[in-house]
Amino acid sequence: MASLVTVFLLSLFACCLGSYFTESRKELRNKELSQKTSLLLDHSIHSNQIDPTHVHQLSWRPRVFLYEGFLSDKECDYLISLAQTVKEKSSEKDHHLEGDATNKKLTSETLLTMEDDIVARIEERISLWTFLPKENSKRMRVMYYGLEKAGQNYSFFNKSELELSGSLMATVVLFLSNVTQGGQILFPESEPKIASWYDCSKSDNYLKPIKGNAILFFSLHLSASPDKSSSHARCPVLEGEMWSATKSFYARPIDGEKISPSLYGGDECTDEDDNCATWAAMGECQRNPVYMIGSPDYFGTCRKSCNAC
Repeated sequence: MASLVTVFLLSLFACCLGSYFTESRKELRNKELSQKTSLLLDHSIHSNQIDPTHVHQLSWRPRVFLYEGFLSDKECDYLISLAQTVKEKSSEKDHHLEGDATNKKLTSETLLTMEDDIVARIEERISLWTFLPKENSKRMRVMYYGLEKAGQNYSFFNKSELELSGSLMATVVLFLSNVTQGGQILFPESEPKIASWYDCSKSDNYLKPIKGNAILFFSLHLSASPDKSSSHARCPVLEGEMWSATKSFYARPIDGEKISPSLYGGDECTDEDDNCATWAAMGECQRNPVYMIGSPDYFGTCRKSCNAC
């Protein structure tokens, strides 16, 4: 008789426990839906509004712009939450990653491949601000950085983006969290030289991670020639943690994660005149570099023959 009572009590406990977890999942799901509904409501009011008073031009060489408060706190938190969800799902499928969970989180990258209304509306607002077409961009990437080694600078690019960096037109960095120390962007080749833009020990309030701020910088001149002054890096995170999202725009439309050449007829490195090879052999590349190779305001006529691309 006692054993029957025990079995009954255990069964009752299991049912209650299962009901508790079911209700907890429902509460979590309802909380996520409520958060998303709130964000969608905010977007319906503000998504197509760009406030020019929040935009600051920081530099012309390279062209760097700051938008203060581009994202709301809710949007920042939502992107972080979404990235964590995507990361958890991918980790469940992939059991071949090196290191334990803690080490993997120190520097992690999440490509937001899933269709999401909030992400889509943020991307629409980015295009509205930058005047850059969404079809020329890669999907948004959310990055997490834990504490890093002092004295070492880090790249904003991953391997696939480095392979496409020659076609990179512009990059938007969205800061999703505040960082106590470190994490700011560097432009060591900027003109004129600014100490805080090449030295991590010199703090710059404009380029440091501030939750909700967005940084836009161009890798090409208006002539579409590469802007060497746009070379950039990231200072290490020395205190706190850093969440950010990047959106990369290219000179050509993106087909999936690859550059589509269809609208440009193949390689960009071409000559605009049949006489370019002859002129180059005569030394015109050195004597007349603006016409032959180009400048920030003029696309060179003979860039291929002058080996400028």
